[in-house]
Parts: sequence; C-alpha cells; structure tokens
Amino acid sequence: MALSEDQFNALVDAHGPTLYRVAYRLVGDPHESEDLVQETFRSAWTSRERYESHRGDRAWLISILRRRAVDRWRRRPRWSLTTESGASEPIAVTPPPAIDGYTDEMQTALNALPLELRETILLVVVGELTHREAAEVLEIPLGTVLSRVSRARERLREYLVAARA
Repeated sequence: MALSEDQFNALVDAHGPTLYRVAYRLVGDPHESEDLVQETFRSAWTSRERYESHRGDRAWLISILRRRAVDRWRRRPRWSLTTESGASEPIAVTPPPAIDGYTDEMQTALNALPLELRETILLVVVGELTHREAAEVLEIPLGTVLSRVSRARERLREYLVAARA
C-alpha cells in the first residue's frame, strides 16, 4: 500500500525527532545527522509504494536510516598496510563514528562498544523500537537482540562507573 503525501508528511512530523536522535548517536555530527535523516526521508518517499503498514512506521524508517548510515560508512576511505614482505594488504581504517563532533561520556561509552552492540541498543533505546522490531530491522533472531541489548547495557554501565571513579 503506497503512502499518500499527507500520510508521509505525518510520518515525517511524528518520527523526525527520533530519527535525528538515532542518526546523531550513530554518526555523532549534527550536520551529517541532518543529512542522514534527509536521505532517509528521500529514500522513504521514493520507495513509499513498498511501505509495509504491518511492520510499523518507525521500524520502516529506522531500517532505511540504518541502510543509509551503512552506505556512508562503506564510502569512507580505506587504506592499505604494507607488510614486512612488501605485500600490500587492504585494511579498513574507519574511526568510530561520533568521535569528532560529540564528546560526552555516553557517546564515548557508545563508541567503545562493538558495532553490533551499539547499533542494537541504539535501535531499542534511542530509536524506541521494540525488541521484535529491532530484530526485523537487523534481520537477526529476537534472542540475539535481547542478548545484545543486555550485554550493551552492562558494558555501558561498567564503562560509565569506571569513568566516574
């Protein structure tokens, strides 16, 4: 079922702030976050005929946002490492997102998490998706989402307690 212009505008109004919060925690830069949200809404508009009302509006939009963020990370420069034998091995040297533009304790703690834990907890806590919706967005089992969220919360707690000690 395709979304009408009015329905789409209602989605933008209802979910724009949440998408921005998720984007900001993923990339850490206000301008890049705004661009990412705009790309998300542009993609959602052009693919509105594939809208799945049973999936949930926020889950649909966050899955698009996630794909746009991954596309940005993939476009970041890659370098190669020359070994002692003179062979060149490609390596991805992508700094954790958000280090440059955002320095509060929570963002630092989030950056310390492995990507799969960070992404999962952001979808559930910041994106306000249910665990089931996060599982659908990430295309992983529900139990994996539950486990990742639990581990991420524990690691964040440990990091923040250690940082304040």
